[in-house]
Amino acid sequence: MNIFILIKLISNRSSFLYSIILLLLTGFSETTEKTSVFYLVEEKPDLFSKSSTVPFIEKDFIGFREFLGFFESGSDYRKINRFGYLGKYQFGKGTLKIYGVTDTNDFIYNPELQEKVFLMNIKRNKWILRREIKKYSNKSLGDLFITESGILAAAHLSGPGNVKKFLRNKGATDFNKKDANGTSISDYIRIFKNYSLIKIEQERRPKISQ
Repeated sequence: MNIFILIKLISNRSSFLYSIILLLLTGFSETTEKTSVFYLVEEKPDLFSKSSTVPFIEKDFIGFREFLGFFESGSDYRKINRFGYLGKYQFGKGTLKIYGVTDTNDFIYNPELQEKVFLMNIKRNKWILRREIKKYSNKSLGDLFITESGILAAAHLSGPGNVKKFLRNKGATDFNKKDANGTSISDYIRIFKNYSLIKIEQERRPKISQ
């Protein structure tokens, strides 16, 4: 069995959950093709690129959605973190209002609604970032490889406006915004790269009722 060396934990963003995720991704089995060293995302991003140890890591929208939900909340629809972010995908109240969701209690107990909001938010962010997706996808900014799915995951983390600024400033450190737990735009671009989201259409004003 491979021996994993814990270099360090990832800031304060649920360090235990991050550790479990990274251990799953690097694999425990002797048959895994991964390295035997456990790195930070920033230090060894390629650990995430060929993972097959977690069942939902197919490189399609479902894999993207489920991995993002797992990374955000452990796939817990009822989770509310200490900053008030809600549900499986840890939405803020401001984002929910965009889609007409004002009853947060109903939202927490409504998995179907959470999944609809997630899909609508991906469609909307895809429209907002359409030029950036076209210009930067499958290119590198320094050692950071950019893909559509990485861009959209980063938009989920930090908002599409911050992702635009980050890309247009060529990944400059000053524009590599972090959330309250210390997770950065570049972290999410690395972790969620290379998922195929081609079947998800961009929409300027997607609606829950559609």
